Amino acid sequence: MFQRTVGGTVRAMEIWINPACSKCRGALTLLDAEGADYTVRRYLEDVPSPEEIRAVLDRLGLEPWDITRTGEDVAEELGVKEWPRDGTAREKWIGALSAHPELIQRPIITAEDGTAVVGRTEEAVRDALSR
Repeated sequence: MFQRTVGGTVRAMEIWINPACSKCRGALTLLDAEGADYTVRRYLEDVPSPEEIRAVLDRLGLEPWDITRTGEDVAEELGVKEWPRDGTAREKWIGALSAHPELIQRPIITAEDGTAVVGRTEEAVRDALSR
């Protein structure tokens, strides 16, 4: 289940998870119940590059500060709550997410239609499934 490909082909959906997260486990349970074809990415181990984060942000239609877990200890250490939330600091935010993946909101599901959702609710996961 944790392989990046199945039968030599890349699966249509990918879900970025932290296995210790109850929201991630709930999303996986729902995807399995619906028979979804997806790939699991344990993003704390398989850390997304800045380019991958930019691509996911484009798919989400969000900015990096929108998917940053500002309550994490490392967020406080970095002082992210004080960082500007505009184009001048966008790359700083993306760099922080790549350097400290625990700051990335989870789970993130990339849908077949090229979009993505932050799947923290059943509705959001079902939205990804419907695309």
